[in-house]
Amino acid sequence: MVSGSFGKDFKMAVRCMRAGFLVVLIAALVLCASLLLSAPSEQKRVSIYSTAANYTLSVLDRDHRDYVSLFEVLEPLGTVTAKTDGSRWKFRYNNVEGEFNVGKTRARVQGHDVDLPANFLLENGRGLVPLNSLTVLLTRFLGGPVAFNETARRLFIGNVSVHFTAQVNKANPATLVMDFSSPVNPMIATEPGKLRMVFTHEPIVPPGSQTLTFDNKTIPSATFQEDNGAVEITVNGSVPLFASFSNDGRTITVTAAPQTAAEVAARTPQPQLNLPAITSAVQAGTYTPAVSSGAPTYFAVVDASHGGEERGAALSDQLSEKDITLAFARKLRQELESRGVSTLVLRDGDTTLSLDQRANLANAAHPAIYICVHAASQGTGVRLYGSMLPAGGECGVTEETDFSSYFDRAVTAVEQHHSGGCGG
Repeated sequence: MVSGSFGKDFKMAVRCMRAGFLVVLIAALVLCASLLLSAPSEQKRVSIYSTAANYTLSVLDRDHRDYVSLFEVLEPLGTVTAKTDGSRWKFRYNNVEGEFNVGKTRARVQGHDVDLPANFLLENGRGLVPLNSLTVLLTRFLGGPVAFNETARRLFIGNVSVHFTAQVNKANPATLVMDFSSPVNPMIATEPGKLRMVFTHEPIVPPGSQTLTFDNKTIPSATFQEDNGAVEITVNGSVPLFASFSNDGRTITVTAAPQTAAEVAARTPQPQLNLPAITSAVQAGTYTPAVSSGAPTYFAVVDASHGGEERGAALSDQLSEKDITLAFARKLRQELESRGVSTLVLRDGDTTLSLDQRANLANAAHPAIYICVHAASQGTGVRLYGSMLPAGGECGVTEETDFSSYFDRAVTAVEQHHSGGCGG
């Protein structure tokens, strides 16, 4: 009798424990869901483009409306001052005066009344105006044309638009060439079947159609999208894609990533080429691999350091490191390709590339070797640094091999090209 009662009590306890665990689990899930739902969404931004500066500002949510600081909008464009007098906020841009009243929709700019779509707000001395009032306000303050894409939050002051064309050539593998009317510097990200370019500081305007279609299976289309103060161009591909810059940042070339490109090209019959024999002086006992038609294909990436606004070391009064590294990288590409090693120079012009861009470009290429070129005026010869210590060796030493002698020849060629010379 006691044992039966104990069994019932035990089963009841188990059911209670299960019920309690279920309640705790549900509560935990509800808490997680509430935290996710309450997590802050992406910060709203507005991008402003002008001949003086291109910049991005935060958009504030007040009373379910978008607001922006008028002082911050005009400060990069000229001389601005602001003064609070009770409920009045007096603002001056260059020689144009404006007056706003807290909680009112009527303002005065250069002696003329201006009606705002919502009340003027004042927070800690900052005058906040409705975002959709910028067109009329800036037209009065600047005295020139202003175009505002309110949906994408992109504002153009004057004739600053950057246009672009995009076309796929008939090469194998296919290549998409995008030419821009001004230099661009997007952030690039890749994912299976897509290459995304995000432009946050360039006043790029859409082409005739938001979707561009190409008569090509490798790169069938590209899309243009504006949102939250930025432009995103997505290139769609049937294979992994890779982007490179040229023409001082005015041209972006998108093609199949090197390993994929080699596979695509291999599937297409190619004419037989009669390559000249490559000869070099080799010391006795040095192993020389035989070249056969079945030899693996290698791909190298050469990164010329610095560039654009980043000059690098001053090797002489007229010669900067960025010029030497670019010339050396081009010579290195010529030497490698003459030996059957396909080579990509990341910076093939005087352009500025961030470290993230260099890393993204190099990683997308999947090279067998990555070579970063620097130059210095101290010391002589060439120093080779690797990511790993060779067995029984030492980093930063010049090995007496045919490879190092090739580097010496490349250095000599660069020094002959640049009369200033470089010894590092």
